[in-house]
Amino acid sequence: MQTFTSRTSKLFPSKVQHLWILQTILTRPMSQSTSIPRKQIRVRDHGYDDYMEVEKKVRKVLKFQDLIISQPNSMLSVSRLDMLSRRIGFKQFEAGRFILKFPHVFEVFDHPVQRILYCRLTRKAISQIDQESRALLAQIPDSVTRLRKLVMLSNTGRLRLEHVRIARKEFGLPDDFEYSVILKHPQFFRLFDADETRNKYIEIVEKDRNLAVCAIDREREKEYREKGVDAENIRFSFIVNFPPGFKIGKYYKIAVWKWQRLPYWSPYEDISGYDLRSLEAQKRMEKRAVAMIHELVSLTVEKKITLERIAHFRMAMNLPKKLKEFLLQHQGIFYISTRGNHGKLHTVFLREAYKKGELVEPNDLYLARRKLAELVLLSPRKVIRDKELVNYRRDGEEDERKIFKFEDDFEARENVKPNGGILEDSDGDDDLKDVSDYSDEDNDCNESDPENSCVTE
Repeated sequence: MQTFTSRTSKLFPSKVQHLWILQTILTRPMSQSTSIPRKQIRVRDHGYDDYMEVEKKVRKVLKFQDLIISQPNSMLSVSRLDMLSRRIGFKQFEAGRFILKFPHVFEVFDHPVQRILYCRLTRKAISQIDQESRALLAQIPDSVTRLRKLVMLSNTGRLRLEHVRIARKEFGLPDDFEYSVILKHPQFFRLFDADETRNKYIEIVEKDRNLAVCAIDREREKEYREKGVDAENIRFSFIVNFPPGFKIGKYYKIAVWKWQRLPYWSPYEDISGYDLRSLEAQKRMEKRAVAMIHELVSLTVEKKITLERIAHFRMAMNLPKKLKEFLLQHQGIFYISTRGNHGKLHTVFLREAYKKGELVEPNDLYLARRKLAELVLLSPRKVIRDKELVNYRRDGEEDERKIFKFEDDFEARENVKPNGGILEDSDGDDDLKDVSDYSDEDNDCNESDPENSCVTE
């Protein structure tokens, strides 16, 4: 057998050589690709997840606020609140326990006439609502600019009114934006009904070149003017800040370096006349989609928006179908948080806009909304110190002083002998019985009626 193999190797040297080369190729480790992988595992950033945990409580509080404000005199009985809360996803008897967790937002009181428990908003919560309303009205000119840029991002220069209405809070638009923003500015917008779908659309009247500047372009210009970095290196690059724990390999660094220098078309540029069939054009379109989502999130007030809201603009802005997988390829630019609504809600954050859980450039509307989050985070134990009924608290302190003074006078009278001497301490049952009887009566009096003094003058 060995003779046969040796002879065959001598007879067919080229075939054996080819087999050896093939074996070495299969066993040798292959070089990795220098392109960004299509599928990546999401790395959690606890700073953004903790932010969404607070946001989840704020959303529930806002639902209860809307229920209470919609009622006459802005107050609601606890029994009716429990019944109405089932429409917004709460179970039976869950509403009462929920409002007691946030005494700085909700106030439970006894109705003076009906003698049943009612719920209303505290003065701090009403002040926060007024502050947010004032901030919302004051930034209507900015809302007009944001809506103009949002419509300019679409391919046809128009967007469905319903899609904008669903995301009106994220873009800082008032509830009546159809009248206060669109119809009041006919020089910018036009509202019409489509014949084929019978849906209302917002159309831009004329595109302004001065508004066709992305937020990332302004950041590049700012960085170039301040740091003097080579213009060619940052011409098409994005600000990348990977989450802690994200593994960056050698080939991944090369892929990001190549992707940062890849040119792309601006989201405000019309690409209808370009040939998009080549591989290079497809890569540019993918990077343009990243710039489109970046600009869309930058137009929001809090620099965050749910993934479901972005999906509404997918067809109008040429965004990819699998948005979650697409954004996970760029975890240094965006962060997707799944906290809220049992993991069914995905919130997209712009990483460069946040630092240590706070917005880098806050606005008045953002600060007004954060006031409600601060009230939610306040401990219920501090509600006694922050009572708004200051007179009631002072009266209670004066009553306590009177009680303590009465106890001292009573002990002094009991310890004085009839002849003027002082009694010695005794462990007798009679003395203990007298002291305990007095203490029980005093405590019962204080617990039953804390507002009235137990001292009879």
